[in-house]
Amino acid sequence: QDEEKWDFVLVSNIHEVGSEKEIKRKKFLDELSKKGFTIKKIEDKKLFYGVRAPKQIFRKYQWLLRNPDSRLQNPDVHCDIPVTTRIRIVNFILQNTMTPDLEKLHDLMKKKVFEATFPLHEKEEVREFLKEKWARWRDIFCQQPIEKIRCYFGEKVALYFAWLGWYTYLLGIAAVVGLVVFVAGITVFNSSQVSKEICEASNTIMCPLCDQKCPFWLLSDTCTYAKVTHMIDNEGTVLFAMFMAIWATVFLELWKRQRATVVTNWDLYGWDEEEEELAMELINNLQHEPRQYQHSYFRSTIILLLVLVMIAVLIGIAHALVIYRVIATAFFTQSNSEFLREQANTMAVMTGAVLHYITIVIMTKVNRHVAHYLCDLEKPRTFSQRENNFTMKIFTFQFFTNFSSLIYIAFFLGRINGHPGNYVRIAGKWRLEECHPSGCITDLFIQMAIIMLLKQTISNVMEYLIPWIAYKLRKKQQRPKKRSMMLGEEEEAEDPCKRQWLSNYQLNEVNIFSLFDEFLEMVIQYSFTTIFVAAFPLAPLLAFCNNLFEIRLDAIKMMRLRRRMVPRKANDIGIWLQVLEAIGILAVIGNGLVIAITSDFIPMQVYKYMYSPCMTENSTGVDCSTGYINHSLSVFRVRDFEPYTKVPEMLPDFVRDEIKECRYRDYRNADDYSYTVQFWHIFAARLAFLILFEHAALCIKLIAAWYVPDVPQSVKNEFLDRKHSNLRKELSMMEYSTEV
Repeated sequence: QDEEKWDFVLVSNIHEVGSEKEIKRKKFLDELSKKGFTIKKIEDKKLFYGVRAPKQIFRKYQWLLRNPDSRLQNPDVHCDIPVTTRIRIVNFILQNTMTPDLEKLHDLMKKKVFEATFPLHEKEEVREFLKEKWARWRDIFCQQPIEKIRCYFGEKVALYFAWLGWYTYLLGIAAVVGLVVFVAGITVFNSSQVSKEICEASNTIMCPLCDQKCPFWLLSDTCTYAKVTHMIDNEGTVLFAMFMAIWATVFLELWKRQRATVVTNWDLYGWDEEEEELAMELINNLQHEPRQYQHSYFRSTIILLLVLVMIAVLIGIAHALVIYRVIATAFFTQSNSEFLREQANTMAVMTGAVLHYITIVIMTKVNRHVAHYLCDLEKPRTFSQRENNFTMKIFTFQFFTNFSSLIYIAFFLGRINGHPGNYVRIAGKWRLEECHPSGCITDLFIQMAIIMLLKQTISNVMEYLIPWIAYKLRKKQQRPKKRSMMLGEEEEAEDPCKRQWLSNYQLNEVNIFSLFDEFLEMVIQYSFTTIFVAAFPLAPLLAFCNNLFEIRLDAIKMMRLRRRMVPRKANDIGIWLQVLEAIGILAVIGNGLVIAITSDFIPMQVYKYMYSPCMTENSTGVDCSTGYINHSLSVFRVRDFEPYTKVPEMLPDFVRDEIKECRYRDYRNADDYSYTVQFWHIFAARLAFLILFEHAALCIKLIAAWYVPDVPQSVKNEFLDRKHSNLRKELSMMEYSTEV
């Protein structure tokens, strides 16, 4: 039975005898034979070569990387090497075998000499167990068998699933808190004093929203919008933002503990990647010289500049989206349909968000190519170093792709657009967007909600459907011919390997970055759930529901739809941990800014404690935010409009002579439109709050990081006992040998 186990399968088209491709293929297979590999050829519509490495190779590996503690007993212990390690070593040798023409497998695949190489999904019991108990939709709420995943896919994949499971588990807590905050917001939906004032302001005339054909309008028209805003923008959100900043820290600290627990039993705690790489190089070729570490400041500077150029392009795209929204608003306000005119702003924001989602999808593909190109320029020494460089670049690009538009809406929208009679214009023509009188936070909420929903529904459906359809199509293409051949040649028994190799070949291919993509998707989602969570308390809930499916989706893809991944060794999630820590810090800054700048929390507090009726008169029965809306709107004299603003003479359904003045949202004097004292009060309060919030949150983060030890005591004690018993054994061995 063991003789029929093949480590790897190489697939090649049937080339003409004597053609260049055929000669190159023969040279490569000859090199493998020289190294003692067994090669078996099966012919179907393609040529399949099964390769099996000689036992000697694995013995060398075990000898070189044996545990220094276990050198004591007899040196030639042949415990079986795990399948995952076996596949990894064979893959390394295949990738690094040189033909006499100095070509490696990678070059031969580019030249179409070989079409595919993959390890086989075996019929082991581990696989059957995983298929039944893990890669099934019905197990959504079950614990994942991490140990078994490791035995089949290697440590790196197992750690990804351990991390994803842990993240989802802790998201559950954040999701509940977020939901409570949101529900609390809905209950105060009608009771908020500010939205009451907006709904009753039926004689507050507001300045037109655009230059041509836009009427004056009444503040009370926007009653519903105000209620929605105050559902999101209340005291609860401030607390929730604090909570999420702390949650992000605690999550990472607890993950470090979880990881330590998971890795203890794998004997990888002190594993050295470099040593393993050198050992494999030497097994493959005894004359191998290691590549030295190199660092060139010139190259780093060039790459830094190119990264900055790329970021500038991504910010440019965000600007394009802003311009789209401005122009869309102008068109919607001038359209003939009444619904579009009234909802112009919301419609512009919604279509803008959908457009943003489309740019995210397109730019993700572009970012990959750019990051690959930059990594090629950098010439990293090892694959893992390359992967780290690639991770940092692609994450930076993806971050700007996903967030630059949100950052604009949160911090710039309505703050840089001037005031009536002196608007900031794009190309001297279109006015920049303004915030609604009740604040900008609803725009941010809409944008976040649309992007998160689209990302999670469309992206997940595509992620599952595309491989599934591809698999079905491949299966269909290769079925019928096989049958007709079998009918014709019934006397020849079919090779038992043939069916297995064919069925593996029909699965979708995995590229080296398959796992990387899953990680990237999750980390971007993690940024969405922590950075602007103050504006969208439902983010953790959406992420939680998404992840329950994501775990099984990835499992089904790996077990049923894709060829087997080449297992990789790892003892933590690598550079992703630093990325997650960076996001944790950005989350504190982001949420602090959202509360200080985007939300109306600070202006309301300043009003309550400085200008409200509670402060000026000794009236006790009054709500302290009474009069806030009137206070936050400035007066504009209609005669000061720019000459080319065409305002309809009359307010529709409003009996009154010509309007002398209108109101707009800002703190400016009525005579010369300069900023009032209140503006500066609020500005100072915003800054003070920001500094306090960030320092408080960062202190709590530091305390949490100190309070939760990275490695659980049980793990430390286990290592202590191991060391102790090893030393004891050595001592007794020594005494025994001296006695003899």
